[in-house]
Amino acid sequence: MMRPLLRAVTALSAATMASFALAHGFLDRALPAANSVVHTSPPQIRLWFTQRLEPAFSRLRVLDRSGRQVDSGDSAVDRADPKLVVVSVPKLAAGRYRVTWRVVSVDTHVSEGRFTFDVAP
Repeated sequence: MMRPLLRAVTALSAATMASFALAHGFLDRALPAANSVVHTSPPQIRLWFTQRLEPAFSRLRVLDRSGRQVDSGDSAVDRADPKLVVVSVPKLAAGRYRVTWRVVSVDTHVSEGRFTFDVAP
């Protein structure tokens, strides 16, 4: 009697933990891709997440090697795709750039992160 009950409790716990893990809006993909080298300056940085985002609390920034913000300051969640955050960038010089984000998914979980990409000379 104890073994079936233990299996049921274990399965329920695993399912509950999996649903909590899926509740956060994690970075799914980026353009340009993390740790990539691009040969032309991208006009925008685009990040897709695993959940819909709260536009009022979701931001994306692009910094140069010295930590100076180089994006246009127009970071926004895309109206047509609420899992996408976009920011415009001016023509970037050759070098390494850091992309940072802090987003809040519709279930109020916060996700933060960063990655770099290089613009080739």
